[in-house]
Amino acid sequence: MSDATQGDAVIDERIKEMSAFRRWLIRPELGGICGTIIVFAVFAVFASGSGMFSGQGILNWGLVSAQFMIIAVGACLLMIAGEFDLSVGSMIGFAGMMIAIFGVVLAWPMWIVIIVTFVICVLIGALNGYIVIRTGLPSFIVTLASLFILRGFTIYLPQTIERKTIIGGIRDAAEGDWLATVFGGKIGAPLFQWLGDAGILTVFDRGTNIGKPVVDGIPMLVVWALALIIFGHVLLTRTRFGNWIFAAGGDAEAARNSGVPVARVKVLMFMFTAFCATVFATCQVMEFGSAGADRGLLKEFEAIIAVVIGGALLTGGYGSVIGAALGALIFGVVQQGLFFAGVESSLFRVFLGCILLMAVILNTYIRRVITGER
Repeated sequence: MSDATQGDAVIDERIKEMSAFRRWLIRPELGGICGTIIVFAVFAVFASGSGMFSGQGILNWGLVSAQFMIIAVGACLLMIAGEFDLSVGSMIGFAGMMIAIFGVVLAWPMWIVIIVTFVICVLIGALNGYIVIRTGLPSFIVTLASLFILRGFTIYLPQTIERKTIIGGIRDAAEGDWLATVFGGKIGAPLFQWLGDAGILTVFDRGTNIGKPVVDGIPMLVVWALALIIFGHVLLTRTRFGNWIFAAGGDAEAARNSGVPVARVKVLMFMFTAFCATVFATCQVMEFGSAGADRGLLKEFEAIIAVVIGGALLTGGYGSVIGAALGALIFGVVQQGLFFAGVESSLFRVFLGCILLMAVILNTYIRRVITGER
């Protein structure tokens, strides 16, 4: 083949049109969309009469999904940037315990407690990123070490200070605090009360609760989840920094040669992941009124699974915040749906393993389509 013919072949390969179906197939949200449709269809059949899709039922699986969404957004952006953070679960437990120690044991004003806790946790995230960048060690190893260090402190500190691993009284300490309300309050109460008065969302069979709204407001946990999803999606798809995230995870060396501040991008993503974990922890302790040393166990893996289900590649450089949010929604619906359907709850872990395997296989195929590998 002549040089001219070879050149024509290369040009033809690069400019050939891709079918609409193929373009849809390589969208990162595809797995999440398909999974969401299948999950809702299954539970619409097997749990339709259980109250799963009533106002209270939707609130139940919506809250669980929102928890997964908060940490999945941070994990998604970090994975697209080419890194992992296995310390997310331990960060949740550590942040909650810091709030309990500062707010209950030391009796600091809750708004100061929350700010200080966020600063500490975000700085730990920055330290994780800095160590990864400076040493060149895999983020898997660095954050695995952080997982054990943070979990160790989360157990050691309350035992040393209070001789126990659960510290309560957070709700009382946060009473009337303006910043605590941002994480533990509800919005839309007047609207839901109006719906209750109008007979649209009311309890009819609970004695003295007749006429009371089934849902009395949208928890701030859900608001935070939606806000972080919107922020992450806009950041990733509408800003130059979003392009930097993709570039840093796709080919870090080429990105550096193009002027992308890869080190800064990755450190900031570690910090954002820690921020999301702290949001989760703060909402959690405000809801339960206590902090426990075992909080957040396995959450790091659940966040990563949600991101993989949402279409992100484990190799970095490809993914979607919307896809990660759909993966988190699948988690919440299945976890609560098994309860409503009367299925043994331990099967939820079986589901996680199966869906992770299917998602990795699908994402591997998508990667081959994108890169042209065989």
